[in-house]
Amino acid sequence: MNIAIGSDHGGFALKEHLRKKLADAGHAVHDCGTFDTSACDYPTIAAGVARRISEKICDRGIIIDGAGIGSSMTANKFAGVRAALCYDISSARNSREHNDANVLTLGASLIGTGLAEQIVDVFLTTDCTVDRHRRRVEMIEAIEQQNLAHPCACRSHAEAESPKHAVAAAAQEIVNVSELSNEDLERIANRIAAMIGPTGWGGGLCACCGPDCRGHCAEKNPGAVRELIAAGAGRIAHGLGGGPISADVSKFIDHTLLKPEATRQQVEQLCKEALQFGFASVCINPSWVPVAAKILNGSSVAVCTVAGFPLGTHLPEIKAMEARHSIRQGAKEVDMVINIGALKSGDDDLVYRDIKAVTDACIDGRAISKVIIECALLTDDEKVRACQLAKRARADFVKTSTGFASGGATAADVALMSEAVAGTRMGVKAAGGIRTYDDVKKMIEAGATRIGASAGIQIIKEAQGGSTAANTPAKATSGEKY
Repeated sequence: MNIAIGSDHGGFALKEHLRKKLADAGHAVHDCGTFDTSACDYPTIAAGVARRISEKICDRGIIIDGAGIGSSMTANKFAGVRAALCYDISSARNSREHNDANVLTLGASLIGTGLAEQIVDVFLTTDCTVDRHRRRVEMIEAIEQQNLAHPCACRSHAEAESPKHAVAAAAQEIVNVSELSNEDLERIANRIAAMIGPTGWGGGLCACCGPDCRGHCAEKNPGAVRELIAAGAGRIAHGLGGGPISADVSKFIDHTLLKPEATRQQVEQLCKEALQFGFASVCINPSWVPVAAKILNGSSVAVCTVAGFPLGTHLPEIKAMEARHSIRQGAKEVDMVINIGALKSGDDDLVYRDIKAVTDACIDGRAISKVIIECALLTDDEKVRACQLAKRARADFVKTSTGFASGGATAADVALMSEAVAGTRMGVKAAGGIRTYDDVKKMIEAGATRIGASAGIQIIKEAQGGSTAANTPAKATSGEKY
């Protein structure tokens, strides 16, 4: 396939990466610039790519700038060009299947390299074949030709001619597409604002972990945290410190409620308990994320949710969509379940793509990703392979269990997983069947850097030497298995 590609200075690195990938795959790639990181104007580059599509020199075009919005607007000024801004696999597939888009625009500030590769692959390999979609694309082309022929009187012309119903229907199609695009653009703008934050881009690098820490060094790099404390830091998030285990284990715990029958009142109580006892997060099903995010807003307790839970058999793009939607609603951590059957079948490529789809979504949304491998269903070799695939996909944590299988966390599993991810900043989360302080100590000694437990309050009280009965709700607020 002949492909025209171009970018401004903000998209240069991603363009170079994709250009090499496309060339290696056997495509004829026409580089329309820019050719270094010097500041340039995206409309000029976008026009260069769009012109090659309009004049049928190339089959498809790819344009990259910071957000992808301006390049899309520019490209769509050219006759015969149908440019689509895509930010996930679903939008890429839809743009081809429904709209026969021939130009793809990407926002280098919105998506990672891995996700960009997947979007491009889908964009190049998906066709528009369904009759109703083809008919609507033809209507778009007819409107374009009509506007070119009668730029000042297209409305009166449409009303006067006999095909007016078809034109009106086509116009309605465009209105609907425009409405969807505005929603997409607003959502992307909100994501950009969230990424920039109140202090602007690059608010300093973490002294512990560097640029990819994203505020979770206490869980992911405990050695460096100890050095900061020794140097005189007055306040820092609690994490794994090594040596004797502190009685204050609250910061290791994700306070969890994943039962299907959980009520709003129970979720609200879970959040209040997390605030009271200073847990690392609350872990809840996706439908409760907005409720928890509102209660915990401004606190140190993160909102954690799940994707592909509890079976892991969802398609990778569905898990990624779950993760992105939850992150937009306020989730800061996502626990995804791998495709266990694929792993046991030896299809490591599918498992990797499955994990990477979610980790890319988390990286884009600046959320923590945890990969549940469901140890109770795996051999030791399969556990190690799962951890290595999670490491390759750049996940933040590997996690032992959902709590819904035949068994939960064991110290042996934690030790095995900890060894498998050694040498990285990845953490190990133990979950499933952890109900006592002794359970927690065993997991931390084995290498766990995060604990998932519904009995968090009882564990904390036991660790502090208090009664597990005092101040404990008569009715359990969390799932017993998790």
